[in-house]
Amino acid sequence: MRFLSVLFIGLTIASSALAEAPVPTITVVGTGEVAGEPDMATIILGVTNAGKTAAEAMDQTSASTADILEALRNAGIAPRDLQTRDLSLNPNWNNRSSTPGAPTIDGFIASNTVMVRVRDLDSLGGVLDQVLNLGANTFRGLSFGLQDPKPAQDEARRAAVGDAMAKATLYAQAAGLNLGQVISISEAGGNVPMPLMMESARMSADMPVAAGEVSLSSSVTMVFAIAQ
Repeated sequence: MRFLSVLFIGLTIASSALAEAPVPTITVVGTGEVAGEPDMATIILGVTNAGKTAAEAMDQTSASTADILEALRNAGIAPRDLQTRDLSLNPNWNNRSSTPGAPTIDGFIASNTVMVRVRDLDSLGGVLDQVLNLGANTFRGLSFGLQDPKPAQDEARRAAVGDAMAKATLYAQAAGLNLGQVISISEAGGNVPMPLMMESARMSADMPVAAGEVSLSSSVTMVFAIAQ
């Protein structure tokens, strides 16, 4: 009886060890990218004015910002596509170099930034021209995008999965293995191109705008079992 008990315990331990043996796997990363024609632009522009007093600088900036916002609304830009941000007021220091004498405040500089989404790209050039004429004197960025990026993003995800499966199949065949079922899929963040940055000094009254293409990408990590 003791021999049978020891034999039974030994078989149980061996069975547990086999059950807990790691499953051989292959891990690959797949990427997919989809390009499309943009149907929306986002511009970030600003107004900066200097004045002898803080109130003077702020009043000039506020008046220019108000004119710009009114013109944009009259041009058909929806309220949800307008946002003011980064309102600031700073002293303009004089004699802050290493020359003798204490620095003094020579006036004040007030700035305000407006973010605008333009959903009618045909009107983009005219919108830029109009806001510049109304006092916008800083231009911090122009980027193109999609109003509904989900279809393109989903297509990029499908392409990423297809790329990962093709790689896994290739690697398994090259190694003389049989590819098994998918064990896990994890996704990294998708992205769009960096905004096209432009300087206001380079813009003319009739500024041409070329939207080009925008792309969305996806990256997935897939783990496959190796079939026995």
